Amino acid sequence: MNRIAIIGAGMAGLAAARRLADQGHDCTVLEKSRGLGGRMATRHADALRFDHGAQYFTARGESLKAYVRGWQQEGVVTEWGPDRLVGCPGMTAPAWAMARGLSIHRNCRITHLEHRPEGWQLHTEPGPDHGALAKPFDAVLLAIPAPQAITLAATAGIEFPAMAQVRYAPTITLMAAFDHPLSLPDVAFEPTEGPLAWIARNATKPGRDTEPETVVAHAGSEWSRTHVDTPAEELGEPLLEALRAIVGKAQPFHWQVHRWLYARVEQAAGTPCLWDAQQRIGACGDWALGARVEAAFDSGEALAAAVIRSTGVDQGQAKGPNPGPSA
Repeated sequence: MNRIAIIGAGMAGLAAARRLADQGHDCTVLEKSRGLGGRMATRHADALRFDHGAQYFTARGESLKAYVRGWQQEGVVTEWGPDRLVGCPGMTAPAWAMARGLSIHRNCRITHLEHRPEGWQLHTEPGPDHGALAKPFDAVLLAIPAPQAITLAATAGIEFPAMAQVRYAPTITLMAAFDHPLSLPDVAFEPTEGPLAWIARNATKPGRDTEPETVVAHAGSEWSRTHVDTPAEELGEPLLEALRAIVGKAQPFHWQVHRWLYARVEQAAGTPCLWDAQQRIGACGDWALGARVEAAFDSGEALAAAVIRSTGVDQGQAKGPNPGPSA
């Protein structure tokens, strides 16, 4: 058994942790935020809920399909139109299902890494006491966006040259709630003009509240790139104006703006994962293969397989998906 730290609890980190744990490794997942799932995210605002990150995902490979079959039996995942899968009751549900039985520490931001003779020591910013970090780890896996992984690896003098070519597009997201239904051409609409590139009514997804009307609107990449440094409170009105041009003059009783700095991979590294067997440090994420949830999943599984091959700790065939209940 190896003691392994996985930094990041998005789809890539959870896929790696799940596979390694099922093969007998002692995994600790460390997540800087209070939630799980990364961009498979659901924002709560009192009684309101918005899927404000990834709107859906697809499963084309056999490995993720196996998980999806289990999740569907548990009611954790369902279809939202052709070739669109969503978590229930929110997009974070598959992440919480994958996390069942794993050792996960949230609100734990790792600030730097230290490679000692006895193993990897992880350091955090001041905050809750995470006793799991007291002992060194045999290996560290970085399941975070490429720029963050580059910065964190550099604190230990580690370089991943393949990451240097990765490029992301940001996305600015508007979340708005209305006291009456809106008229959209479809359950989700992709405008061809103006700042908005995607508009979805949450109520059209299975398992969501039908009232009040909650809408998620993603701005396009170029508009988002131009305005990514603008204060969030200044972004609401231009996005609401663009939304009104499509749905009418409705005025929301609640709205929020969120800025995703690493929303969509524009240029991937072109490799399933990165693993330094000598230093026992690796990295995975959608940045490795492309801008899809399944790309992150595949990258996490690829890194887990690389670790298993290099450590020689293999309990045979994986135990299989263990989806568990929704959070």
